[in-house]
Amino acid sequence: MTAPVRPDVDLMKRVNRQFVTGVTVVTALDGDKPRGLAVNAFASISLDPPTVMVAVQHTSSTHDCLFRAGHLAINILSADQLDVVSRFAVKSDDKFSGLDWHAGPFGSPLIDRSSAAMEVEIRERLQASTHTVFMCRVVHAEVDDRHPMVYSAGKFFDGGNLAALG
Repeated sequence: MTAPVRPDVDLMKRVNRQFVTGVTVVTALDGDKPRGLAVNAFASISLDPPTVMVAVQHTSSTHDCLFRAGHLAINILSADQLDVVSRFAVKSDDKFSGLDWHAGPFGSPLIDRSSAAMEVEIRERLQASTHTVFMCRVVHAEVDDRHPMVYSAGKFFDGGNLAALG
C-alpha cells in the first residue's frame, strides 16, 4: 500500500472555496491604539459557558498585539460593510482612521454597523503550526438586525438572501 499524497496548496484552496463562512474583524487595543484584521477562522464552541475560538496567522501584523491582550473583540460584519472588510483585509498603519466604533466594557473596539459583536476574555492561546488559536470566554455581546456578510469561493454575499432548504 502506498502512502497517501498530501494535498497541495492549490487543491486545498479549491476545497476551502466550497465552504461558506462568516466574515469577522478581530480587534484589540495595543496600548491606546486600536488594531484589527479580517478573520474567517472563527467558531462558536459552547453556549454555556459562552465560548468561542478564533485563529490568527503568526505573520499577521496584528498577531502580537492580540497575543499580548487579555481581551479582544470579534465583530461579525454585516452585508453593508464591504468597506470595512476591505480596510481590514490589507496591511495598513491605521485601519481605524475615519471608522466608527465604540469600546466594549474592557476597551476592545466594537465596530459600528456590525451584524453582531462580542468582547471576549482570552482563556488559552494554542499554537497550531502557522497560527495561534485563541480560546475565549464571551464577556459582552451585542446584536443588530442587519444581515450578516458571508464568504465563499472568493466572493462576499448578503447572508440575508440565502435560499432556505426545506
